[in-house]
Amino acid sequence: MTDPIDPVPAREPVARLVAPGVERLAVLFTNAYLVGATDAPQGPWVMVDAGLPGLADRILRAALARRGRPPEAIVLTHGHSDHAGSAAALSSAWGIPIYAHPRELPFLTGRSPYPPPDPTVGGVLALLARVVPYRVCDLRPNVYALPEDGRVPGLPEWRWIAAHGHSPGHVALFRERDRVLLTGDALSTVDLEAPLSYLAQRRRLAGPPAPFTCDWQAAVATLKALAALSPTAIGAGHGRPMSGPLLAHALARFAATFVPPRHGRYVALPAETDDDGIAALPPAPPDPLPRQLLLSGLAAGLLLGLAVTVRRRTARRSSDRPSGDRA
Repeated sequence: MTDPIDPVPAREPVARLVAPGVERLAVLFTNAYLVGATDAPQGPWVMVDAGLPGLADRILRAALARRGRPPEAIVLTHGHSDHAGSAAALSSAWGIPIYAHPRELPFLTGRSPYPPPDPTVGGVLALLARVVPYRVCDLRPNVYALPEDGRVPGLPEWRWIAAHGHSPGHVALFRERDRVLLTGDALSTVDLEAPLSYLAQRRRLAGPPAPFTCDWQAAVATLKALAALSPTAIGAGHGRPMSGPLLAHALARFAATFVPPRHGRYVALPAETDDDGIAALPPAPPDPLPRQLLLSGLAAGLLLGLAVTVRRRTARRSSDRPSGDRA
């Protein structure tokens, strides 16, 4: 499961080949994809996902340098801000539409926020979820629903597949002819919970980003459905692409053995959503971190107080000790 893709510098995104007609654009810690016809590298193309907010200029320059023309459309696997943050600016600059699953539209048109992140699942991302601002992307008036029949506007060789779980209307894109799969955050190809592995971009099959996944039962079912496609190449929302003859077997084994978090807000019960956004949320479990921080603070205070007390007693004993005769 190797390919010639190199790590991409964070400052200036560079397109790297994933499969014929498909290039990965690494933008900081997330990926966008430039997707077109395999036999027309300078022909019509579509951008899949659009990176973090504030990076539209970099994405635009890199995409045009590679493709030479604006895309026909932007297709979002989902609307979390690290995948849709620059979509509005790019859509406006290029004069093109944005497409997403109908169940994502309430969260992309200002009608509803996404289900809140769950910091109680544990792990590195859960710590970040407590402090990272949770942004909402309002893409009006340029966002539209994907066709219900699975077609991908501008990409006749591709179809979109429901891949719900990480978000209510998450989709993956699949080209059946050569079984190339773009998974968004339904699947990762880097361990997001291992900072050193992530920085080195070591390829590894991993689940969706845990604190931002709002339906774990659906997420597990999605992994199995994606594995059933037997992909030969995977471009995920996070991590370097994977390809090769052993990939389908590795994904099938991973999906069959994947275990969701042991605890968390959305593990037993999902966030319920409808055409207007959030319909019902399971109750938020107690967050153990504030209590742990309080106990740690109390313990540190006690240790500091004990150290100060011991030091004072030692100093007092020294001052009470009779001094010897001086010459």
